Amino acid sequence: MGREGFLKFYENNTKAKPELHAKIITGSLETMIDRGLLIGYGIRTPKKWFLKEVSLTENGKKATKQLLGKQLALPLKQK
Repeated sequence: MGREGFLKFYENNTKAKPELHAKIITGSLETMIDRGLLIGYGIRTPKKWFLKEVSLTENGKKATKQLLGKQLALPLKQK
């Protein structure tokens, strides 16, 4: 998946400043790579990674399946 897909998450979000969107996404992706949940593809400079794409590892797929099964919708609307 490319970075553009992650930037779409912030299209309707007004709480986070637009200039921080890329920084927030990069930090989150790097954390998930460090935990072994993602594989990052991009360019490496001596000081920084420039991630272009990411993909899930087997551990990432397992964690995703567990989270999708555990998350529940909040009953905020009552009839």
